[in-house]
This record gives sequence, structure tokens and C-alpha cells, in this order.
Amino acid sequence: MRKSLVAIALLGAAVAAVIAASTLDAGTQRKPPKAPAAIHKIKHVIVIMQENRSFDHYFGTYPGADGFPRQANGDFAVCVPDPLKGVCQQPFHDTNDLNAGGPHGDVSAVVDVDGGKMDGFIAQAEGARRKGCKKNPNDPICSQRSANPDVMGYHDGRDIPNYWAYARNFVLQDHLYEPNASWSLPAHLFMVSEWSARCSRENDPMSCVNALQNPGSPPDRRGGNGVPPKYSWTDLTYLLHKHRVSWRYYVFSGTEPDCEDDAMICESVKQGAKTPGIWNPLPYFDTVKQNGQIQNVTSLSNYFTAAKTGKLPAVSWINPTGAVSEHPPGLVTAGQAYVTKLVNAAMRGPDWKSTAIFVSWDDWGGFYDHVTPPSVDQNGYGLRVPGLVISPYARQGFIDHQTLSFDAYVKFIEDDFLGGQRLDPATDGRPDPRPTVRENEPVLGTLVRDFNFAQKPRRTLLLNPHPPTDLH
Repeated sequence: MRKSLVAIALLGAAVAAVIAASTLDAGTQRKPPKAPAAIHKIKHVIVIMQENRSFDHYFGTYPGADGFPRQANGDFAVCVPDPLKGVCQQPFHDTNDLNAGGPHGDVSAVVDVDGGKMDGFIAQAEGARRKGCKKNPNDPICSQRSANPDVMGYHDGRDIPNYWAYARNFVLQDHLYEPNASWSLPAHLFMVSEWSARCSRENDPMSCVNALQNPGSPPDRRGGNGVPPKYSWTDLTYLLHKHRVSWRYYVFSGTEPDCEDDAMICESVKQGAKTPGIWNPLPYFDTVKQNGQIQNVTSLSNYFTAAKTGKLPAVSWINPTGAVSEHPPGLVTAGQAYVTKLVNAAMRGPDWKSTAIFVSWDDWGGFYDHVTPPSVDQNGYGLRVPGLVISPYARQGFIDHQTLSFDAYVKFIEDDFLGGQRLDPATDGRPDPRPTVRENEPVLGTLVRDFNFAQKPRRTLLLNPHPPTDLH
């Protein structure tokens, strides 16, 4: 009897141990290791988001990065089919300042990737050009490379010297992916909320359903029709406001960089801090309205004032206008000049020594990339895009090979300012049915590795916004 009781006790202890271990594992997944205390040396995070460039398009020939595959003799080892000509095309150095790219919705992402073959880019661009230019023949894109899509073109340090200078002097990320395999609006929704959804009721997060390609889109202001979307799920500003962390979303007044219907070619739509849109989605969020935070969506001029006077908020997002967005027909040189001015402004200001600047491009824009994106959930990741980290604490000339996405920006902000709190329906106090907590995905790296917080804050790198370039 005693042996039986001992056996039962041992079995119970073993079961308890298994349950405890399982609970610990689950808890570990919910609460990853805390970021180092030194992360708090960063008191200002600036996210500069540009438009429509793949990693290979800008950094495919950057030394040491995961760029274009090469043969033993140095020639490119990739060649993408061109169905119109019945040949394949290798990457080529494109010295055009105006690029066209290709379509970049969820269907195009699937076709471009083609199950890992990464060979659908030219076919997609040719098809979209025929449809788009028939509709808008006067668009500048239609007169450029009409007989030869430029999605296989790439730029290098001769063309975009400032971007390459930031990579050499700070950090280049060569496995940064768009968080979603789709176009601009979903990418920006993920950037500020970690989800793209469509909601049936205002103020009811549980009425939202996953919507990768077609979340609630802004009204079509070109025709004056449509109803404002309902963004009822929880966004990052909800947690920032709850923890009394300052934020601003700076909008460059002018025109929207992308098409509201995800077309490749469209008429311009006006944009400003008071005109919510695909690049300015926060005013449509219930949380922003309820918390009285709409005034935090403000004009870009206020960014330059804040940087100059040492009054940058803890978190800044910066939204370009079409002409400087690098979205076709925006010129590459115009976008580089604009980004350089934004970075220079931060470097010249008194907040520089406690600032981290993250620069990326919201989607691949139809341009070729050779790396198959990893699968995280039903939403992504999307294709690779360039990523730069600029900070006095950034490691010099470091190429970060971690798997990253814009989720890493949110994760860094949460670790720095929110004590590791996540946009997690189970813990953030405002449940919604999002499929995953993106910041906790095991595949996602941490931006902390891009910094050396033990080093003395580095000097500024003020660059000429208009450097000599090969682009014409």
C-alpha cells in the first residue's frame, strides 16, 4: 500500500512538474526576455517610412549584404522570365531617376514569389503597365521603359550615395521584410497597430476581421464618394497614451504617394494632417479619437521645429508627400534629399544624443528581390525592403542579418517606453481578434542588436541633400 502511495505521489509530482514546465514555456512565449536597461538611453524614436523599393533594388550590390546571387566569375546568377519576349532578364544597373516598378498587392506578391522561385516580377509589371497606361496614358511612367519593365533594375552607391553612406556609417538591415504581403495601406496599418482589418461596428474591436488586401479604405476623395472606414481594433497609440508616452505622426502636405485603390497608376489625391488617408490612417482609429489624440497627427513643419528646439516626442512617424516618397513617378533623388534633410534636422538638434532613426520603404513596389520571405501567419511577411538604423549608439558599418519586419519597430518602442507591454488582446485591456501577437513571433529579431549602448555617443554625419549622382 505504501509503495502504491509513493508511486501515486511520484506520478503526481511528475505531472505537476510537466504542467509547471508547460506553464513556464507558455509564459516565456507571452513574455520574452526583457530588453537591457541601456535601451532607455534612447528617448526619441523616429520612423521614416518611404515607398516602394525592394532590398535588391537599392542594396543588391552592397558589399557583405545578402544581395544578388553571383556565379563564380562574378556574373549574376539570377535571370527572371520575360513572357513577352520569350527570354529571361538579369539584374541591370538602372541610372534612371524615375523608375516604374510593378504592381504590389497581395495577388502580385504571390505571383512574384511563385512558391519561392521569385520569378513573377516582369510578367506582373508588363500586365499592369498595359492596363494602367490604357487608363491613364499621360502618366510619366507610361513613357518610360514602355517596351522593357525596369523591375530588374538596381541602384548602387553611385546613384544613392547618401543611403549607402548611412549604411557604411551606421546599420544596414538585409533581412527586413514588409510585415504584410500586400500594398501601402495594410503596411501602414501594421506599422501603427500590428494588424490590417475590416470592422463592422465602431468602438467594438471584436467586430473586426482580418483583411490583408482590403481593409476599410478611406473614401475616394477623387469622386467624393464612400464612407470613412471603421478602425475599431487597438493601435499602438492607445498604449502610448495609457502610459503617458508622447507621440506625433508628421504628415507632409501635398499628395498621397500611392493609389487609394491599389492601382499602379492613378490621379493624384490631396493629403495633409487633417485629411486621413492610406498614409495617414490614425485619425480613423477609435482609440485616437476617444483619447483626444487627433491633434498629434500634425504637419511636417512641426517636426523640424521640434527637432531644432529639443522637443521631439518619444515616438515620431513621418509620412512623405508623393513627390518625395520615391513611389513612381517620384524621383529617387528627391526622396533621398528629403530623407537626408529629416536626418540632418535630428542630428543638428539637442535631442540627437538620445535618438534612434529607423528608415525603411513600405513595400517592394514590384521591384525584384531574390529572397523568399518567411511565413509568419496568414498576413505575411511580405517581400524584403531596405532598412537603416541611424543613431549615436548604432553600431558602425554593421550589417544586421536577423529576420526583421516593421514589427521590430513596434517591439523596440514597447520595450523602450512601455516596459515590454505588447499589443496583445490578452493583456492590453482592449481585446480584439487579431490572429497573432506579432512582436512575440519567435522568428522576429530585436533591434537592440543594432546598438552598442556602451560606446560614447557618436558624432553626427551631416550629408549634402543633393550629392553628385549618376541618376538622370
